[in-house]
Amino acid sequence: MFNATTFADDLATAPVVPASACANSNAREPRPAQHCASCSMRSACMPQTLSDQELSRFDSIVSATRLIKRGDALYRANDTFQSIYAIRSGSFKTVVMHRDGREQVTGFHLAGEVLGLDGVCTEHHSSDAIAIEDSSVCIIPYALLESMCAESKRLQQQVLRMMSGEIVRESSLMMLLGTMSAEQRVAAFLLNMSSRMKARGYSAAEFNLRMTREEMGNFLGMKLETVSRMFSKFQRDGLVQSHGKRIRIVDLDELSRV
Repeated sequence: MFNATTFADDLATAPVVPASACANSNAREPRPAQHCASCSMRSACMPQTLSDQELSRFDSIVSATRLIKRGDALYRANDTFQSIYAIRSGSFKTVVMHRDGREQVTGFHLAGEVLGLDGVCTEHHSSDAIAIEDSSVCIIPYALLESMCAESKRLQQQVLRMMSGEIVRESSLMMLLGTMSAEQRVAAFLLNMSSRMKARGYSAAEFNLRMTREEMGNFLGMKLETVSRMFSKFQRDGLVQSHGKRIRIVDLDELSRV
């Protein structure tokens, strides 16, 4: 039987995606950077082992924050890669376009996670990052981050963990789409969201899904009707209660045994 809890733990490793400084023109103008020490997402975003001196230095390279309205792009595929973005509030989806124009959702990213690492390899982004609600990000110039990593082993380890997490996420997605039933895919997705919410100090049992059912289905390789049918089944089985985008996991253990 599929161990969805273990899978969710693996999939929950958040991707870090570097973002280009030339964000979409619809995005609001950058604002002065806010201090990491006072950020509620600091524990999810940064290593807790940084010294006061290292934290102060890191604070100095965060150049600005930017507000992104729902539906706007933080960066687009083929934009020049210059920065990575720490999500301060809100959430994003990453999207790639098929040659025939179809859109494929490749991930959902929450506050405390990082966007933009897809640009490190080729120095251009390979996907679009779209806000699925009004959001804000901290802009971290990658060249300055590299320089600081050369001086701080702890920060270097954090960046490597983020990159490793992207590899784990990609391989987990391949397993999700290639070997699991529709029921297992939706269960794994909910468990993944649950574990990520818990890591940020929120309820693991009750939370809002910011994405639409259609976006969820696109990510999971399923039709909207199938996603809706799986939610209805979980409700009938007493595993989940759903009210619009509000989700309550009633029986976490049973859901993990789907």
